[in-house]
Amino acid sequence: MQNKTEHLNKKIAEAALGGGQARIDSQHKKGKLTARERLHLLLDEGSFEEIGMLVTHRSAEFGMDKEKYLGDGVVTGYGTVNGRPVYVFSQDFTVFGGSLSETHAEKICRIMDLSMKNGAPIIGLNDSGGARIQEGVVSLGGYADIFYRNTIASGVVPQLSAIMGPCAGGAVYSPAITDFVLMVENTSYMFVTGPNVVKTVTHEEVTSEELGGASAHSIKSGVTHFACANEVECIINIKKLLSYIPQNCEDDAPAYAYEIKENEKRAQLNTIIPENPNQPYDIREVITGTIDENSFFEVHKNFAENIVVGFARLGGRSIGIVANQPAYLAGVLDINSSTKAARFVRFCDSFNIPLLVFEDVPGFLPGTDQEWNAIITNGAKLLYAFCEATVPRITVITRKAYGGAYDVMNSKHIGADMNYAWPTAEIAVMGAKGAAEIIFKKEILESKNPELKLKEKEQEYIEHFANPYRAAERGFIDEVILPEDTRAKLIKAFKMLENKADSLPRKKHGNIPL
Repeated sequence: MQNKTEHLNKKIAEAALGGGQARIDSQHKKGKLTARERLHLLLDEGSFEEIGMLVTHRSAEFGMDKEKYLGDGVVTGYGTVNGRPVYVFSQDFTVFGGSLSETHAEKICRIMDLSMKNGAPIIGLNDSGGARIQEGVVSLGGYADIFYRNTIASGVVPQLSAIMGPCAGGAVYSPAITDFVLMVENTSYMFVTGPNVVKTVTHEEVTSEELGGASAHSIKSGVTHFACANEVECIINIKKLLSYIPQNCEDDAPAYAYEIKENEKRAQLNTIIPENPNQPYDIREVITGTIDENSFFEVHKNFAENIVVGFARLGGRSIGIVANQPAYLAGVLDINSSTKAARFVRFCDSFNIPLLVFEDVPGFLPGTDQEWNAIITNGAKLLYAFCEATVPRITVITRKAYGGAYDVMNSKHIGADMNYAWPTAEIAVMGAKGAAEIIFKKEILESKNPELKLKEKEQEYIEHFANPYRAAERGFIDEVILPEDTRAKLIKAFKMLENKADSLPRKKHGNIPL
């Protein structure tokens, strides 16, 4: 028995070394952790249980039968994060550059299957050179097996992808299907075709970082939700993200015990909206002034900055927030902000996270660039997402709510449960100046002083329509509230809605305007 024990221990030690100490040292020199070090940081101490440690590849061609490593380039298993079960895989770049083989894929698929059966999040730590070329089509088949499971698991269990090294070619599609993508600056990148192919085909000179680094994807493409300074920050963000979301689609959003205080007023909210309706302000001040202290966790911070999305806690309960940002492009809706918000709304609805909308939107961004790149279809994605959502939904109009954008931003007409407005709210088809120019065009042109007449008619329109009271008279606004009372109203309203039961008509699935 002693010999057998020693043999087993030898194999365990061999598996722990991955591709060997020299390659581990090389990984460290690049500022990267190893696959096992990452899992050690992510999971609760002593909670990791490995599955498939002794698996090796089955390839015999190109001399592969002479080079085998236990685990075959990916560490898989399960453990806990802050006491909650999760399933994990961590690709090991020290073994064949983390390349995906048939058995490597099988290990990941096994973990994904267990995640689905047991209703717990799946976390992938990606660091791979792509498909293992020596295995040909079977490695490509392995990727497709993973993509299929990503799709089936979507909306069933949360799926998080951390890109901690290269992620190229077909490998990028698995993270793209998952719910959230995190990248590490300077050491990770994602692209379908690399710089060399780009140069050959389009003659563009570009580096890996410029083409598909964390900055490029967090600012320009929106592929990644979080760009992290280093791997430790990336793992901290994964843990933080998990604290806001449930285990699966049958679970409720996380909630902590909270006693409503006698005074939940937030006087600072009264002074945020400028006197001049065209002057910008930061909607984050409204968010932080309303929610539980230091609880806002912004998602997609650097992408489509005219809309702000993220998680927060209100009265101890996890909520999702969507808010127009007047400090950037006046808070207009455009292609990128619509798709960003739509994706976030659909995630929250998939996992029973109530939605809070802060609205200050002057409309959709005009221009040929927007129209020719399908603002109609892309704007409809956000409309579709809100219409389809069955979680508790509340909107607070802080200032402008103009035109079709008023409808899209979680209006009563598309199923919002409660709609509040501040006294500063302006709910109208368009801004007063544009409306006056259309309605009173003839009168203005015939006037002796057209400019003065326009201002007069503009003021008339403001008094009639650019306020929340017409909408309140029709019941489209449930209550006009003082800004300082917003927090108390929202806590009570979400409490009232916590047992909301709503469902969609029976169907296979809808056809969202993609």
